[in-house]
Amino acid sequence: MLQALRHAQPADDPPATTAAAWAGGALAWAGAWALVLGLDGPIDLAHQALLVVLGGTLAALWWPPLAALAGGAAAVLAFNALLVPPRGSLAVARWQDALLLALMAGALAVAVGLIVRLRGQAGQARLHQARAEQLRQLGEALRDSGDPLAHAGVLQAQLAALAGAPVALLLCRAWPLADAAVATIGHADDEENAGLWHGLRQGRPMGPGTGRHGELAHWVLPLRGAVTEGGAALGAALLRLPPGRRHDDALRAHAQALCDQFGVALQRRFNREAADAATAQAQLQAVRNALLTAISHDYRTPLATILGAASSLQDQGQRLDPAQRAALAGRIVQEAEHLARLADNTLQLARLDAPGVVLQRDWESAEDLVGTVMRRARQRAPGRVLRARLEPGLPLLHCDAMLLTQLLDNLVDNALRHTPADAPVELLVRRAPGGPADAPPGVVLAVRDRGPGVAPAWRARIFEVFQRGESAAGAAPPRTGTGVGLAVCRAIARAHGGELTLRARNHGGSSFECHLPGTTQPAPAEGTA
Repeated sequence: MLQALRHAQPADDPPATTAAAWAGGALAWAGAWALVLGLDGPIDLAHQALLVVLGGTLAALWWPPLAALAGGAAAVLAFNALLVPPRGSLAVARWQDALLLALMAGALAVAVGLIVRLRGQAGQARLHQARAEQLRQLGEALRDSGDPLAHAGVLQAQLAALAGAPVALLLCRAWPLADAAVATIGHADDEENAGLWHGLRQGRPMGPGTGRHGELAHWVLPLRGAVTEGGAALGAALLRLPPGRRHDDALRAHAQALCDQFGVALQRRFNREAADAATAQAQLQAVRNALLTAISHDYRTPLATILGAASSLQDQGQRLDPAQRAALAGRIVQEAEHLARLADNTLQLARLDAPGVVLQRDWESAEDLVGTVMRRARQRAPGRVLRARLEPGLPLLHCDAMLLTQLLDNLVDNALRHTPADAPVELLVRRAPGGPADAPPGVVLAVRDRGPGVAPAWRARIFEVFQRGESAAGAAPPRTGTGVGLAVCRAIARAHGGELTLRARNHGGSSFECHLPGTTQPAPAEGTA
């Protein structure tokens, strides 16, 4: 298509003539004269004249207009000298022969004129087709791409094919416009670069034929989208043209159409980014509002318990026996620990949802992490049955120990709160099954219980923020949290490149499983056993 645009000619320019075209025209004349001379005698002079007109018409299909007219005039003179009596001279003996020669000349002139006009119209049609195809190709490339800047080279190549010279582009990478938020494609000197910036900021074309800065030796065309602040464009293109084509309005209109098509694509991208940012901001505000609502509601109960117990100790401490005072103090400690876990979960959820979060990773032993979690759980629930089972020879975990411990704490606390007092809770660590043979093995950390389980309709939603779900028996869970614990667990798992899933156990209960990807173990230092 670019080759077609390079070779397509405007309607008022003569078509390019090649050696093959000259040969085609000469062959047409040679064939016509062979018939004329070969049939001299069997047919009359008028029919011979028609053969000459036919040869001139066919030659006009290949030769340039002036050459075709000159060939026709030479053919009329040759016909007069060779075939019109008296033969061998340009004299004409009969007026009928003079009329025949005049009609031949007129017919050849009309035929050549019509052929030249048709050739011009055909060339113009090919040019329009090539330019329409160029617009279609650019439109398809931009339609299938989320980032128009990735296809800036296509626009540059198409404009260069039109201009016949290198093209420079100045494109906005973000909106509103800032000097640092532009991309320059192609070479432009200081003066040309200033013209590109002027065209971008003004949003109007410059150069010959535009009515603005007509003394320039190039065009500066804006990449216009929808209406922007101050009438600025979303980019600009600089087209260097030979002197003969600087006032080609049709060429400039087509180049401007290509630029505007790219500008509209940039505008769509910026509008989409602005809409996404507005949606994200609205979602963030909704989460904040929901979080504040959850905090104001769910933090009130433990705070009220703490306040009541502390007030009793303050006002009636002298009248209470030691067992009562110990119970109130224990209640305060228990509710304060519960508040601390709620606060930790809330803060971690906010931190992990922030972009660019960096984990404090180190190589940790699964045994150490599980031991820490089990000690805390037994302190919180000394009367519960807690078991830990670790597969032998587990690899080290490249993780943030504080976050992974919080994940397991949340899962164990969740199991303790939602299962009967006599139901055991188990913490299992094992290698993940499957995976490539040459890849380091992954690890699964699972907290399993024999409670009522989770209703099937809630298994996919239970990891969402502020969702508590209901049990498989249809009972709602106790309202003793903000509903962010499992959401924090999933966020921690995903921050480590893993995933948190829920699996219903065969004989009742649930298994919350954190799947962590395998990581290549560090090489042991020299001199270590």
